[in-house]
Amino acid sequence: MANEYFNFSNNLKQMAQVAQEKCAPAFANIDRIATKCGERVLSSFIENGVSESHFVTSTGYGYGDRGRDILDRVLADIFGAEDALIRHNFASGTHTLAVALFGILRPGDTMVSITGTPYDTIHSVIGLGEEAGGSLREFGVKYEEIALTDSGEVDFDAIADRVKNAKIAYIQRSRGYSLRRSITIDEIARIVKIVKSANPNAIVMVDNCYGEFVEELEPTHVGADLIAGSLIKNPGGAIARTGGYIAGRHDLIKLCANRLTCPGVGREIGCTLGMNRELYLGLFLAPEVVANALKTSQFAISLFEDMGYECYPRPDEIRTDIIAAIKLGNERLLTAFCEGIQSGSPIDSYVTPVASDMPGYDSKVIMAAGAFTMGASIELSADAPIRDPFAVWLQGGITYPSGKIGIMLAAQRVLNAQVESE
Repeated sequence: MANEYFNFSNNLKQMAQVAQEKCAPAFANIDRIATKCGERVLSSFIENGVSESHFVTSTGYGYGDRGRDILDRVLADIFGAEDALIRHNFASGTHTLAVALFGILRPGDTMVSITGTPYDTIHSVIGLGEEAGGSLREFGVKYEEIALTDSGEVDFDAIADRVKNAKIAYIQRSRGYSLRRSITIDEIARIVKIVKSANPNAIVMVDNCYGEFVEELEPTHVGADLIAGSLIKNPGGAIARTGGYIAGRHDLIKLCANRLTCPGVGREIGCTLGMNRELYLGLFLAPEVVANALKTSQFAISLFEDMGYECYPRPDEIRTDIIAAIKLGNERLLTAFCEGIQSGSPIDSYVTPVASDMPGYDSKVIMAAGAFTMGASIELSADAPIRDPFAVWLQGGITYPSGKIGIMLAAQRVLNAQVESE
């Protein structure tokens, strides 16, 4: 079918066929995990008696919104947590993480990042670098981090000593704008064990963005006290138009709810404006949508590794998030890749992505995303800061056939750019 509608070179078509054949074992494992996660999601919907009546809209204060309250329980059960908040009025993943951090931390507390420096957009929340106003640091919260080892791994030997006085031990599951490995569930379980042995009162919090439904279990299944993420990534299933979630211990969720609204009312207010149905539907579809994103990613790293580029993760590595980084080496090839992804998007395919300054980022960033929901990185998208090592970070793909075409268009652009530069 690609031959009928897209003008790919014969060389690229042959390379794509080889790459897809190499993906067969990974695809089988992705399908297996999607089945397990999908069964857990369905069981939670059934056990909590989800009904069409839960889709009814609420306005104003939102008192007694049963759909909102049941959805919290559904999400908590899916993630193996005591409690959860899932709300459309979390504006982004960063906002959701900020609500959780400000909800729990108090002046004089210490937050220790176990996985090195966190993602760029959380810097201003913590108070790293230029002060944006209102950061944790400004409120007297101390921040420390444990540097990754020279090989980019978590320094497990350093954790016990560094978390003895920590209020929060913070884990960023995904790689962010780095080439380090993403953190697996088994590694999170190991970190939890070390932290709790050294400081039983420490709260293990995980930035779970991009990781939901990629493995059979979530961090809260293996002892994490709190996780948070965005609904326009994995758990929104490409249906949710906005929102985020926090899941974990009941006492911590209560504190987060007080920060989301205000002390005294917490989770009891917050109208849903008719958005419950899409949050339920997106959550239900999420395991299969995540599987399609993973297949798209797996095909991409298989193809681009055969083209001679370094890919992170390698095609034979365990996946724990939907992100892949491809080291293209220079700005021209990086731009060509993003142009290809944009040209294969169902929305705004005619647009040319251009690098520009972005709020919360330290470098100019180029973004390719022709998505039904603006910024939804569960949909096929690619972005990169314009800086060494000129790697592009790829995520999403709500159907594998369309995701594969997008990757092939990116590859064709890169191949053409290579020829032009010779």
